[in-house]
Amino acid sequence: MIIGVPKEIQKDESRVAAVPETVKKLIAMGFEVAVEKGAGDRALIPDSMFEGAGASMVTNTKALGADLVFKVRPPSEDEISKLSKGATVISLMEPYSNNNVAKKLEAAGVNGFGLELVPRITRAQSMDVLSSQANLAGYRAVLEASAVFTRAFPMMMTAAGTVPPAKVLVMGAGVAGLQAIATAKRLGAVVSATDVRPAVKEQVESLGGKFVAVEDEEFKAAETSGGYAKEMSDAYKAKQAQLIADTIKTQDIIITTALIPGRAAPVLVTEDMVKTMKPGSVIVDLAVEQGGNCPISEAGKVVVKHGVTLVGHTNMAGRLAEVASMLYAKNLLNFLSNLWDAEGKMLKMDSDDEIITSSLITKGKAAAKPSAKAQKEEADKKEEEETNHGE
Repeated sequence: MIIGVPKEIQKDESRVAAVPETVKKLIAMGFEVAVEKGAGDRALIPDSMFEGAGASMVTNTKALGADLVFKVRPPSEDEISKLSKGATVISLMEPYSNNNVAKKLEAAGVNGFGLELVPRITRAQSMDVLSSQANLAGYRAVLEASAVFTRAFPMMMTAAGTVPPAKVLVMGAGVAGLQAIATAKRLGAVVSATDVRPAVKEQVESLGGKFVAVEDEEFKAAETSGGYAKEMSDAYKAKQAQLIADTIKTQDIIITTALIPGRAAPVLVTEDMVKTMKPGSVIVDLAVEQGGNCPISEAGKVVVKHGVTLVGHTNMAGRLAEVASMLYAKNLLNFLSNLWDAEGKMLKMDSDDEIITSSLITKGKAAAKPSAKAQKEEADKKEEEETNHGE
């Protein structure tokens, strides 16, 4: 079976769905790997490294025409038109957007797996692309803040006087938020964090952060069984907003990370709150692609409003393209290992496997089949076994 790795076409996407290390492992599993020329350029992985790992460098059409296609972002309409009927695509599918990718793949007779739908269970931790990428995004968010912040992060005591440490508030203590807390602490900031899930309070405090939240009865029940934040009531939002408004006035840097699957990002920092911040303060909005936690942040831009710098970079993990690609590719490899029937040399659509059923967004009219080469090898193997048995 041939695995195709096309170059990502989205303007802000610098990652690639395979790296030389995973290419070697895929070939060891019995796959042929076809990588589009230049696919790794923005991740600083030249074609020569893919070739050295055993991949063949091909055109976009050939990469997309493979039996199994690895991508980072959802396939576009043009890319779907180049997919082979019965093929399988594994990528982030962004199912909560309006891209209708599932319907388009189904119409094309293509199987599609969305990696962001992999369940948060112990067995699937090694496949969790959301966590691996969010971890990098949280780290990078603090660095982006430091790049535009005009004061120092750590306390500095000099003969000329003492420079106070920066005060950083992280809003949302998921994977990205926790990494942002840890990074800001390492840089010497005084860090506080807020989240609607009570379970993360201990994690925040273990990283040296101060936890800020209205801890009432609703707060204590504010987490789904899958580990995501629930949508809170208007009454709770009002109380939390007041507490946050009072806290924000004293902060130098705010990192917002709050996302709710299937919905627009909740507004956590209003324009009125921004107006209360000190000139030179910074907000990094990691939810900007889903509307933003701050309504005046702008996707893909760094802007200054009311004296506050709002950083709205999209695809924050992609700003660390090389390591982001490496982690993503390993997640994808682990996902495929669970999906691959090594003995039958084909993909297994196991209806009893929660990982497979949760992430399968569409099933084409025909399942992906082994390549002609693999089928011949399997036939030769069976013939040899029958001959040996006869002896």
